Amino acid sequence: MTSTLTITPRMSNPAVVLDGASSAIFALMKAARQTDLAHSTLELVHLRVSQINGCSACVDSGVRSARQAGETDERLHAVVAWREMPYFTDEERAALALAECATRLADRPDAVPDEVWDEAASFFDERQLAALVLYIATTNLFNRLNATTRQLAGASWN
Repeated sequence: MTSTLTITPRMSNPAVVLDGASSAIFALMKAARQTDLAHSTLELVHLRVSQINGCSACVDSGVRSARQAGETDERLHAVVAWREMPYFTDEERAALALAECATRLADRPDAVPDEVWDEAASFFDERQLAALVLYIATTNLFNRLNATTRQLAGASWN
């Protein structure tokens, strides 16, 4: 038996409803992209954070953005189980581990353990770490706006 789930947004996206909010959020994302950190790494982080938070709109847009950044379907399908997959570099694994810890803040007493931070810091300089942390935080913001108000995958913020 097949069931069809109908999702209806509860309201327009709050970032669109409040003047200036969407441009401020997009400015944060743009700032994070203005380092020499690989765009594909940021896209993988965005996708993993959105998977954890169950944000269908961001998973959908994240896959599309990652493809535009050159990601393969093989790697995109593997992000959900990145620890067990051979497709990621040590640098990408460090970014994904940081993304998971910074998203699941209440899962452990030390939200981001030193070993996770130190591993990321062994690959990324301060500007790159700042970009990663900002991108993770902004993705979590997007996820919370979209999931709370049931924004539809593929919907535009315009």
